Amino acid sequence: MDYRMLELMAPPETIMEAREIVKQEEPLGVWTDNLDDSCSILRVLVNTDRTESLSDQLTEKFSNVDGFRIMLFSVEATLPQPEVEEEKEPDEEEPERNIGRISREELYADVTSGSELNWVYVGMVVLSTVVAGVGLIRDDVAVIIGAMVIAPLLGPNVSMALAATLGDLELGWRSLKANAAGLFASLAVALLMGLLIQVDLDSQQLINKTNVGLGDIAIALAAGSAGVLAFTRGVPATIVGVMVAVALLPPLVNVGLLLGSGYTGLAVGSIILTLTNLICINLAGILTFLFQGVRPRTWWEAKKAQKNVRIAIAVWFVLLMVLSIIIWYWNLVSDTLLGNVLN
Repeated sequence: MDYRMLELMAPPETIMEAREIVKQEEPLGVWTDNLDDSCSILRVLVNTDRTESLSDQLTEKFSNVDGFRIMLFSVEATLPQPEVEEEKEPDEEEPERNIGRISREELYADVTSGSELNWVYVGMVVLSTVVAGVGLIRDDVAVIIGAMVIAPLLGPNVSMALAATLGDLELGWRSLKANAAGLFASLAVALLMGLLIQVDLDSQQLINKTNVGLGDIAIALAAGSAGVLAFTRGVPATIVGVMVAVALLPPLVNVGLLLGSGYTGLAVGSIILTLTNLICINLAGILTFLFQGVRPRTWWEAKKAQKNVRIAIAVWFVLLMVLSIIIWYWNLVSDTLLGNVLN
């Protein structure tokens, strides 16, 4: 069981009123401290799935109070261990619990911190591209996997999906810039490598990234969904980030290597694979956020977000259908093209 410590800072009279609201949520523990005459602090130990409901109630009630602030902390352990409650039938008047995920505010903070466009992010993309390019040229699977560990491509894509789900245009724009910068930086470095290094078409890993099939669509959908689940569970997303990087980085690097070496026809297959993976990861991410019950806090924000979600899902789905047709046609001609190139 995961726990959170919620700390509310406000004037003493507000804290006393908030304490009564908190008790209705049946917390694991409640403590109150008076910092001075104008400020007190209320500490509440709750199960993770109760955090969002409780913070929403307190924010709705006291957000206009001077000095109001809520802070959330992850609790590694607490002694003695709280008793495990038996599952009860949901009460119609009880606020909806978010079973299996962290609060909206924690999720937002985690996602946005991983999608910041800065020199560290660009540097990690460049380094992972170099490693992946060498791995593809050498036909070395271990080196390619090493590049996946470095690549920071999970954050911007999950952030784009969350922005669409919440209807947050500002977050969506920041995520789009970070994602585009990472993809273009990777493509530019791979293109330069293709111009400087002799690309050997005997590399099976390089050739594999020019083939697109239904299996690749399934991998990308699974990667996007797994990436979102990792964030909503509040667990380290490094391993899942490797999965997302597997779907995005190798085919993108392949595009640059093949274009730089003059194999334009083969590069088309890698371009199709890259676009397919990008679309699938974002589509799966949005659907998984919706399945997990991630919604804006207020009803007017939810109404706005609902429209944005419908548009985003429709656009990604239509693009996926178009690319599916392109994939079907590409599979008809790719074997002939590859045979001509190798001969």
